[in-house]
Amino acid sequence: MFRQEIFCERLRTLRVSQNLTLEQLANELSLVKQTIGNWEKGVRTPSLEASIALAEFFNVSLDYLVGLSDNPRRR
Repeated sequence: MFRQEIFCERLRTLRVSQNLTLEQLANELSLVKQTIGNWEKGVRTPSLEASIALAEFFNVSLDYLVGLSDNPRRR
């Protein structure tokens, strides 16, 4: 199950740990910064495609990003 509160926290933590602003991350993914902000606040939920793109960008597993695992390593 998608755990929104964990996703929001992990997305923000990953973004901040790489010293990226909302705008910088949005540009990397061809999105607008409001979209990233809404995901981090839990206002909106990303599509499966967007979630995969985020996991690939941050080099973490999708399971980790959505809260199904505490292990960020990709297999």
